[in-house]
Amino acid sequence: MEFTGFPVAALDFYDDLEVDNTKSFWERHRGVYEESVKAPFAALAEVLAPEFGAVKVFRPYRDVRFAKDKTPYKTHQGAFAAAGPSTGWYVELSPRGLRTGAGFYEASGGRLQAFRAAVAHDLYGAELESLLATLVRAGFEVGGDRLKTSPRGYDADHPRIDLLRHRSLTVGRSHGFEPVIHTPAALDLVRDDWRTLRPLVDWARRHCQD
Repeated sequence: MEFTGFPVAALDFYDDLEVDNTKSFWERHRGVYEESVKAPFAALAEVLAPEFGAVKVFRPYRDVRFAKDKTPYKTHQGAFAAAGPSTGWYVELSPRGLRTGAGFYEASGGRLQAFRAAVAHDLYGAELESLLATLVRAGFEVGGDRLKTSPRGYDADHPRIDLLRHRSLTVGRSHGFEPVIHTPAALDLVRDDWRTLRPLVDWARRHCQD
């Protein structure tokens, strides 16, 4: 399977799905999803897998069992390559274009304690700060879920208190609607970003474990 880029039809499909997120719309346009979204993602996953491990292409259906929003379909397509528990690389296509990212998207219990202990550590915390500063200079943005207050056991004046507040830590950037995303060169965008983000993934894999 050859990756040739994400067709314009894929972005148009998600533009329309945001307006009409219904089963009837989906059934009428299922062929567009299969050909312009699912197939390119499957091809991209196949090419990336030898370097980054198995790449999971997410299902298009939302889990609405406990959600107030009962719209049935995701208005984006994502894929994830895991390097550890809730840790790895991500790529997404949505009406806002192509986005890449990496990090850890969830930590609780022992994993969260391990992350905070590493951030507070003089060597490991400084290493993470340096990694993030390098990525920001390269055009990435730091995100993730954060506490509004200081976590228990850490002083508000800790030099890395902003990082200690994180319950998840992700770094990503948007390539928007750059024409290159519609060509085979989109593979290079994703692969180059994932390679650039590997040091962050490796740090999280080492330090965000129970």
